[in-house]
Amino acid sequence: MSIPYEENFILAKGAVNPAGVAGPGFARVQTPAQLRAGEPAPQKAGASSNMKIKSIPKSGRVGQAVYFKGRYGYVVRQHVQPRDPRTPGQLEKRRNLVAVCNRWRTLTPEKREAWGIAAAEDDFVTEMGERVRLNGYNFFKRLNTRRADLGLPQFELPPAKPFFPPNPVAELVITNIGGTIRLKLRATDQPAQYTLVQGPAPKGSAVRLVQKYPLLGLLPLPKDGWSDITELYVARYGVPKVNKAIWIRTCQHIDGWIDVPKVLRARVRAPTD
Repeated sequence: MSIPYEENFILAKGAVNPAGVAGPGFARVQTPAQLRAGEPAPQKAGASSNMKIKSIPKSGRVGQAVYFKGRYGYVVRQHVQPRDPRTPGQLEKRRNLVAVCNRWRTLTPEKREAWGIAAAEDDFVTEMGERVRLNGYNFFKRLNTRRADLGLPQFELPPAKPFFPPNPVAELVITNIGGTIRLKLRATDQPAQYTLVQGPAPKGSAVRLVQKYPLLGLLPLPKDGWSDITELYVARYGVPKVNKAIWIRTCQHIDGWIDVPKVLRARVRAPTD
């Protein structure tokens, strides 16, 4: 005789009732239409609102219900379509990725083997600064996608791993003189072949961690030790407001390889005379 497996499940706020969870003593969670009709609002998900389901715990999406493990056990919520703004930058990166993947299919077995050997010999630095090991296909894809994003031709054979000098970008300085805001990076030396400037939209001053850094452009040539990136930043996000924090990440790019990124942060101060 089989014994049913019982597990605690939470029906999250705003979720639909999956089949099989209703029964004596089990509260139903209202749909948005029921809430608009004035019916009582559902309780906040927690230990007091756990409900048991006589089935194997699910994980993933089933119809319009999404199952996952939360703080108090397994949770089910309504599926929400992910936001896809389809910005020109996103579409361009997707086209580049498709072009690189299609190019891999045209390589001879000997060339594919060369990428596999090169990938096994060296670590690959990701945009987050992590050192990872890749197979030949992913090595080819990541390296050539970086080049395609900069409008550079792709490699059919893996290039040698370059030597990176220390990243010359040492400091981010933001000035606000008479209401005119300028963003400048202090460079202690000439940058490498290409130095990428990346940055998110202005953040609150309390933010202490940023994970996504969209590409703003290439580091302008320094003048008297300073690279002015105001135009790069304003072209994407507009003029930042006072008291907002600006995060900038730079990394050197040579033949599709990058060094460990360097992150800088500064706050927009009130204007001075």
